[in-house]
Amino acid sequence: PGRRPVLTRVISPAERGEAYALIREEVAQGRQSFVICPLVADSEALEVKAATTEHARISADVFPDLRVGLIHGRLRSTEKEHVMNSMRAGEIDVLVATTVVEVGVDIPNTTVMLVEDADRFGLSQLHQLRGRIGRSEHQATCLLLTSLDDVDPEQRQTARERLAAMEATSDGFALAEKDLVLRGEGQLFGRGAVGDEESGAPAQAGHSDLRFASPLVRYVDTLAAARTEAFALVDGDPHLAAPDHAALREEVVRRFGDRLDWLRAG
Repeated sequence: PGRRPVLTRVISPAERGEAYALIREEVAQGRQSFVICPLVADSEALEVKAATTEHARISADVFPDLRVGLIHGRLRSTEKEHVMNSMRAGEIDVLVATTVVEVGVDIPNTTVMLVEDADRFGLSQLHQLRGRIGRSEHQATCLLLTSLDDVDPEQRQTARERLAAMEATSDGFALAEKDLVLRGEGQLFGRGAVGDEESGAPAQAGHSDLRFASPLVRYVDTLAAARTEAFALVDGDPHLAAPDHAALREEVVRRFGDRLDWLRAG
């Protein structure tokens, strides 16, 4: 109740200063912000390094007078919990993060999200990230920073379409349909699949956990609703530890085995 739609803008590196100015304005009003670091395909270690480097740069050069925190998937669960508790308590002004904050984060006081190299993210992932802000009566803004200069020409148009869709709507159903159309079928897990989703390129034939996805584009409303329910379930029980979820957890482990970094990152 009382929530306003999140304003979403695609910005260029030349507008980075304006993004930082907005963050500073919001902090001055007692609110908080996220800075999401770019994905690095095929290497969680490089993602962590990028986040750590960005945190150091922002802390020293951009917001030396603000309280800047850091969270990423390789922190211990207790460390991640400590960071998020500090954020909820208002002890962090700007949180530099990887996509570990994509689900399970509810901090209504955050009103700005700056996503670096937004073209590297899949459309559904951008939508989930954006959902971390705009949870109060205060106006929230999601800034998708990209240059596309280094993007393969064949993928550049797809990236533009993804970002334009994010600017145009916050309708999860519409975005899910666009995501399926742009990506085709794709793997649910695996670094290779994440890379495919981030680039917007269709998955390689014969390497899909979800080979049924392409024929089901016509059932996108059902798929989108199922995805929303799945994220809600993980928000409430990220490790599927509740007794009611025991059978589901067993089935997930049976199907996907050691490809469960998402559980440890929850």
